[in-house]
Amino acid sequence: MDVPNPKPLNRNNMINAKLAAIFLGLLAFCPFLEMAQAQETRPNIVFAFADDWGQQASAYQKLFPSTISDAVSTPNFDRIANEGILFTQAFVSAPSCTPCRSSLFSGRNFWETGRGAILRGAVWDETIPTFPLELQKAGYHIGFSSKAWSPGANPDAPFGGRANRFNKRGGRFNGFSQNLSKNTNNADTTKQALTAEVANNFQDFMDARAADQPFLYFWGPTNVHRKWTAGSGKKFWGIDPDSLTGKLPKFLPDVEIVREDMADYLGEVQAFDAGLGALMAELEKNGQLENTIIIVSGDHGPAGFSNGKCSLYDFGTRVSLAIRMPGGGSSRVQTDLVSIPDLAPTILEMAGVQVPDDMTAKSLLPRLAESKPDQNDPHREFVVTGRERHVESARAGNLPYPQRAIRTDDFLFIRNFEPDRTLMGDGPSIEGADKDLPSYELLSQNTRVTWADFDASPTKAWIAYNCREEPRRQFFQFAFGKRPARELYSVADDPDQVNNLADDPAYAEKVKQLESQLMDYLTEHNDPRVTGDRMTFEKSPFAGPIKKANK
Repeated sequence: MDVPNPKPLNRNNMINAKLAAIFLGLLAFCPFLEMAQAQETRPNIVFAFADDWGQQASAYQKLFPSTISDAVSTPNFDRIANEGILFTQAFVSAPSCTPCRSSLFSGRNFWETGRGAILRGAVWDETIPTFPLELQKAGYHIGFSSKAWSPGANPDAPFGGRANRFNKRGGRFNGFSQNLSKNTNNADTTKQALTAEVANNFQDFMDARAADQPFLYFWGPTNVHRKWTAGSGKKFWGIDPDSLTGKLPKFLPDVEIVREDMADYLGEVQAFDAGLGALMAELEKNGQLENTIIIVSGDHGPAGFSNGKCSLYDFGTRVSLAIRMPGGGSSRVQTDLVSIPDLAPTILEMAGVQVPDDMTAKSLLPRLAESKPDQNDPHREFVVTGRERHVESARAGNLPYPQRAIRTDDFLFIRNFEPDRTLMGDGPSIEGADKDLPSYELLSQNTRVTWADFDASPTKAWIAYNCREEPRRQFFQFAFGKRPARELYSVADDPDQVNNLADDPAYAEKVKQLESQLMDYLTEHNDPRVTGDRMTFEKSPFAGPIKKANK
């Protein structure tokens, strides 16, 4: 059952009993007595949300050994995890930036956000409540730097527009490795200048607030989003590509060019972590760290790699998530399945603001208050993910790739509604000759030339040119091939999800059970893909009407 929505915090009345009980539970986790004692004290929120960052951080090294996280160092994210809660099973609603962020801000499944459910052509419906604007109505000072919602968002949007943007000190951080490469002889100085830019934009935000006004600051750097400078991971961060030998997921060829590409990705993750450290230092300098909730996550898995961005495998949908409550506390690992939209009602409840009925996600507040680590919530038995459109021209006729998935502790089940279409968009078949391919350079640099839902990258180009014949043919299939209507993976036995069990008679009942469970959820939440309105995703404007879930 859902957690009851608390009433708005009222300075003339005591916090309602339900909210007070939740806060008392939080006190067992962190020594933040003022929050419960003085209703005038409301927590600040700093939300760091990285583009294209999956679950790759050094905080996960001991939990998931012998993976690519072994090669990365994220001391600032690790500090938040060590002084708060580290989530091991956090999943986005959709592995594409705009629908993911639409679901995050609204606390809904991505298909419940109208034209916010697509990347190209996205338009935000201002009738949908979002947690930043709900906080603003409750008296919070809100703002962001870099990216909040969609590329090309309305400059006058209530959140994500000019009024709430604090980028005056620059946005060079978003091209981190590119800017370092311009000044190779002074890389350390350039790093300091780029992280100082982050700190100064935040300070401008702080200077704009009224005295003692609680605040929500959203930092959305895009540096982890391609393009990066080849070789930057080793050159600027000391990440040796050879240290990844034997640690790449099984759907990627373990070759030098792919290892270097992955090392460069991890270098951008470390750059993001350095910016996070600059934000935390500013909070301490302003005396606000102990009254601030810090949330750190990403909008989906890595781009330009197979099974990452724009796919429903764990590499595409599972992300890092850590939450530090005011005052810190002892480190705790939370293994429950959670969905990133859950953060919207969670933030509002922590701020003592009424959660709109339109938010269909579940608050994580009971999990934050739980004093016993790893105690699973029986109401968090699964998460649901999905996608429709990413790059509008990926397929002839601007057609989407409709798929939904249900992830439990033990299994991932994916339903591909149009298996005759290609997962990553139109492109040469595996039987085609090399002459059918765009040039190696174009595949490395221009996303739209073919398979447009797979970002341009050295990995994309290498697979396209080197994996059409045995023994590497499987890697071409993982990257660009069609998928069957149903996929089933045993998570414990097959963490990289490369062995489809859907046609195995031994798993026939599991497929039936999970598909039924998935369809029941989609029907309950009015997904047009299964409620008879599927054409709303098939033709312009490629998004469904906004409907409330059946409660």
